[in-house]
Amino acid sequence: MKVDYLVAEIGSTTTLVTAFNTDYDEKGQIFVHIPFQGKSCTTVLEGDVTIGLKNAVKDIEKQIQEPLIWKKMLATSSAAGGLRITVHGLMEQMTVKAAREAALGAGGIIKMVTAGKMRKSDLKRIHEINPNMIMIAGGTDYGERETALYNAELISQEKFNKPIVYCGNIENREEIKEIFEGQEIYVIDNVYPRIDMLNVEPARKIIQEAFEKNIILAPGMNKIKEMVNGGIMPTPGAVMESSKVLYEIIGDLVVVDVGGATTDVHSVTEGSSVILDMLINPEPKAKRTVEGDLGVFINSKNVIDLLDIRDLGELTKEYIEEHIKPIPIEEEDVNASRMLTKKAIEVGIDRHVGFIKRKYEGESGFVAYGKDLSLVKHIIGTGGALTRLPKGEDLLLGIRYLKDEVTMLPKKGAKVILDKNYIMACAGVLSRENKEVARALLIQSLGITEDMN
Repeated sequence: MKVDYLVAEIGSTTTLVTAFNTDYDEKGQIFVHIPFQGKSCTTVLEGDVTIGLKNAVKDIEKQIQEPLIWKKMLATSSAAGGLRITVHGLMEQMTVKAAREAALGAGGIIKMVTAGKMRKSDLKRIHEINPNMIMIAGGTDYGERETALYNAELISQEKFNKPIVYCGNIENREEIKEIFEGQEIYVIDNVYPRIDMLNVEPARKIIQEAFEKNIILAPGMNKIKEMVNGGIMPTPGAVMESSKVLYEIIGDLVVVDVGGATTDVHSVTEGSSVILDMLINPEPKAKRTVEGDLGVFINSKNVIDLLDIRDLGELTKEYIEEHIKPIPIEEEDVNASRMLTKKAIEVGIDRHVGFIKRKYEGESGFVAYGKDLSLVKHIIGTGGALTRLPKGEDLLLGIRYLKDEVTMLPKKGAKVILDKNYIMACAGVLSRENKEVARALLIQSLGITEDMN
């Protein structure tokens, strides 16, 4: 069988490949034929991820009972530890926060953050972390310059041999280029050009480009280009790209991805004018948070510790722990995993969404901090737990705020959609090659329509 696209999602434990053809319907619009999917264990530890890729392709060939030939192969990856990034800025709530938002939205895993001038102990930690990338921010445009230059000098002298992204005060650009002469340096627009403005998209774009250039150097990934002749993205960054494409189709949304190790929350919304007027610090339109302690298998113990009597009912934490399985089949195991998934959703959303506080000094009234989800129209569930466990929709409906007071949570009118075919990462990397096909894949797989906005 010949297919137009083969898209691989190379996870830390499982590799999933999706194969499909495109066509045009009677109205002349792109139509995606029902995709075939195959999976295999990821073989990064064997020193070659293409072994797992080939096994996943063989899984499809077994289903269709004939060889598979493709025109273009794309990939997303969270294998080899993901995209580890350290971030170094001026002030925690300003330039550091902006750089973090850019890194997370691009699919990075933030392993270290510093604010202000770095110390020798910070450099030692970077060596221990061995990141895939180092980000330097600091100062609004034409504002403070010295901290970013000081940090750049320290980092350059260490010769980490890692790509460096500078996204601080534009007045420092020439000095930064000189400081990192001979090293891999990306100098881009400031992520925090003004006190009231975030500018994270240029940084996200360059982070993804640097990832694609350097991912083939990661252990086990050096042969990836033997099979993949298209783009490669970090898997969480690809899910964010899908979220942004979906926003264009159905409007304000939040995407919840509950996995065995982490719970990721992606939101694309400007928020309401009421909250914007109260907001202390700006928030990005597209935001991602990663809860590395919330997983339903590898990190299940952390979630079990968060359960209280309202979650457990007549059960015990020990009982839940006994029934946590990587692939739950028996009813008791399924119910235990659903309980953990529900808790992971609640805590993940609580950490992602902002909050409102009453003023106690000066003028009376309220102030708001963080991301406003009150205008979200659709809550989308993806990841193994939400798409494979029964009644995933019911778990997501629980995050809505059902009262009439001002809130930053999704309101009772928000509807739930499940990514049942598990294609959001696939569509995200595809959107960089052919956005029209990615839109068609999302519309068909998620069962949405253009008039849902």
